[in-house]
Amino acid sequence: MTLATGVAHCDDLMKALEGFREYAAPVVRRWGGVLADRLGAGSRLLVAGNGGSAAQAQHLTAELVGRYRDDRPPYSALSLHADTSSTTAIANDYGVQEIFARQVAAHGRAGDVLMLLSTSGASANLLVASKEAGRLGMTVWALTGPAPNPLEGAADDALCVEAAAAATVQELHLVAVHMLCEAFDRRVERRTAVDGRWKNGTRPVTGGGGG
Repeated sequence: MTLATGVAHCDDLMKALEGFREYAAPVVRRWGGVLADRLGAGSRLLVAGNGGSAAQAQHLTAELVGRYRDDRPPYSALSLHADTSSTTAIANDYGVQEIFARQVAAHGRAGDVLMLLSTSGASANLLVASKEAGRLGMTVWALTGPAPNPLEGAADDALCVEAAAAATVQELHLVAVHMLCEAFDRRVERRTAVDGRWKNGTRPVTGGGGG
């Protein structure tokens, strides 16, 4: 019975992976480029999630503040759930639905990115945080389970994973996190190469066009 359950779990993941690459790749490639440009210019990434999604959020910020593969400068990325004193104080004084929104109000600025992770796409505290981020002029991205869902509608852009089980959604969220980090690093490498050519007095070629 244990073996059968394990095999079924793998089967579910393999089935969900079949289409994931096609619809996820353009989104995470776009996000990686934007994030590298924003963070490289001094903006920051705020990330939030509940339960297993909180772990995925913290995984992402660790890759950006530390490194994904190769050495590079650190970038500003905060997991909002990780400050347990703040989250518990806010929950106690203002209610659980405010634990992320109040931190967004404290740390977020126009031009920053807020990334929200949810398997259901219906977490009230993430929806309130999204609204607060919009008020501040931040960009909101959502990484969710199947569409349609409320968080998808509340975000500026969303990657909605098509999988029946929450566990499978979370596993593909981790894949998306790693794909995002790879796209981020590629963009950083290109920016570094271009900046280096400018500093050396060689104007980089940016593409066609004339006039």
